[in-house]
Amino acid sequence: MSMSIKTPSASRGKTPAAWDAKSTRSSYKAYRSPFGPQYKTAMNYHGITPATLVRYGVLAGGFGGVAGIFAIFFFAEVPRVREDIMKKIPVLGSYFVKEIPPEDNPF
Repeated sequence: MSMSIKTPSASRGKTPAAWDAKSTRSSYKAYRSPFGPQYKTAMNYHGITPATLVRYGVLAGGFGGVAGIFAIFFFAEVPRVREDIMKKIPVLGSYFVKEIPPEDNPF
């Protein structure tokens, strides 16, 4: 009765595929038939094409704009924001004018 001991794959003496002599790129270009489709690879950086970059840039810009507008209106009741920013908006400026009635004034 013999028992076999299983060893992890790292200790079996195998070289990783990245360092294997067969996995390196060849120095010649692949054959392209003149009768097949004439395709070209799109310009990319790690799989990100300019069209993808523009699409995600517009999306991020939209989210950033909405987040900025939310932040302005969220902090609109802070006195410094109300005085310096919100009162200077042409259409909404009069809404943010806060007058204290004389009976509420402690002075």
